[in-house]
Amino acid sequence: MKDTLEDKFQAIVAYHEASKHSSSRFAASPGYMDWENQPDPFRLFEGTERIRLPLIGKDVDASYENLYNRENLRAKPFNLENIGHFLELSIGLSAWKFHAGEHWPLRMNPSSGNLHPTEAYLVLPQLGGLHPGVFHYSPLLHALERRATLKKEMWDTIRSHFVSEGFWVALTSIFWRESWKYGERAYRYCNHDVGHALAALSISANLLGWKMLYLNSLADEDIETILGLKKTPWHPSEEEHPDLMCFVFPADSGEEIPVDLPGDIVRSFDSVEFRGIPNKLSNMPVRWDIIYHTAEMARKSKTLPGKFQLDRGDFKREVSSRFSAAHIIRKRRSGMDFDIGKSQMDKSRFISLLDKTLPRQHCAPFDMALHSPCIHLLIFVHHVTGMDQGLYAFVRDKHDLPWLKEAFAPGFAWEPVTGDFPLFLLAGGNYRDIAAVISCEQEIAGHSAFSLGMAAKFRSVLRRQPFRYRHLFWEAGMVGQVLYLEAEANGLSGTGIGCFFDDEMHRIAGIQNNRYQSLYHFTVGTAIEDPRLTTLPPYLHRQPAEKKP
Repeated sequence: MKDTLEDKFQAIVAYHEASKHSSSRFAASPGYMDWENQPDPFRLFEGTERIRLPLIGKDVDASYENLYNRENLRAKPFNLENIGHFLELSIGLSAWKFHAGEHWPLRMNPSSGNLHPTEAYLVLPQLGGLHPGVFHYSPLLHALERRATLKKEMWDTIRSHFVSEGFWVALTSIFWRESWKYGERAYRYCNHDVGHALAALSISANLLGWKMLYLNSLADEDIETILGLKKTPWHPSEEEHPDLMCFVFPADSGEEIPVDLPGDIVRSFDSVEFRGIPNKLSNMPVRWDIIYHTAEMARKSKTLPGKFQLDRGDFKREVSSRFSAAHIIRKRRSGMDFDIGKSQMDKSRFISLLDKTLPRQHCAPFDMALHSPCIHLLIFVHHVTGMDQGLYAFVRDKHDLPWLKEAFAPGFAWEPVTGDFPLFLLAGGNYRDIAAVISCEQEIAGHSAFSLGMAAKFRSVLRRQPFRYRHLFWEAGMVGQVLYLEAEANGLSGTGIGCFFDDEMHRIAGIQNNRYQSLYHFTVGTAIEDPRLTTLPPYLHRQPAEKKP
């Protein structure tokens, strides 16, 4: 019997409840680190043609403001050099870390536990001597692995549909990479990571004068067909699950780009031959059935194309950054510990940071047609000069303000902080200890300038479209990526926090049902550097004269 919308909704709610942490019960997980069985963080396809992408010799000349604004950025041509630039500055390696004989890579896009369940694919037209095809991107090699070759006529049809030059980029997830450590809560983290990667790709595209648009009508099955996922001989429990596909095109094209694909274009990939054997990631993958059942309930079918009108207001221009856009992207790190005495911001920079998380038309990364904004921020302000300590609400969609006031605790003040900016003081007081306790007793949430939880519209969204459970986490991850970059732009560090006591956060906000749910936490402060760690450049292993790390 086919599952109804209500069946899917109830299954997703059941997963969400089961995967909550509390002070008396953590979500089920392995309970220990099985290091011998840790999944390989890099997917490779054996037997494929590998096209090395050129490494960036000189970063694109773009200021901090160009992370988001599309003004004064001319579109770069679509060629392998710029494709490499796009990928290197979004999901490529950012550094190698060394300590006590051990080494591990860091990437431009963050990931829970640095486990990186997200894989990226490109569907490219003819680029110089490179024939059209479907390619997997290897961050380790900074190379494209050809999974399939497309006939020129196929891409001509695609080009005609989009009335613009461009290419596709798609993301998939390997659940086992996260569940190895985090157990049943890993499905949440996989989707956080998709959001981080989405924002990283959108912002990197913007630096090249390109725009990324989510093809929001596609079904998961369509993406599986286009990427050849069903034709791939996956090792058990190491298969890749489709997330989404986007079209990348010149931001100044002036054309209205469709967010759907005709069925005949999708079906044309049925006859395409896909090559490559995926590498085995670990010896004995453990299958968490609750994750796979939830993923099945959250699968997306074909939907009508969605168009979303965002505000067009300018960003607040009071503050800037002395760092270039590429410098900020390259230096992004997750802080492991914060200095409580030095972790502070001034009010104008705090306001500017929050302002960058507001979705705006024609501004990266939120103008990609994901959905109308559903995420709002509940902020514990610890040390922002010019502001009182306390609990604040930042409303990312002004239309939700009446509903938030109704859903949150009735005694909150809802006192505007400045002008018509959607930041409100709910209650004054020192929340450092509370913030740390809620974040699974991690002191970093209390030692920061501020920490926050991301409260999402939940029940009303998922009853109509259960697949948007994933989208809510994607949006939260996108907000988190902007917070990471804004922290770096202000000389601070950010840290995404996936471990928190869900219902304790709801209790602080006064949320008594699942109209809203907190999906992700984040904190910003001054990082305490670990002097034991050595940092080396990311692609030394691509240089023949250097030894591989």
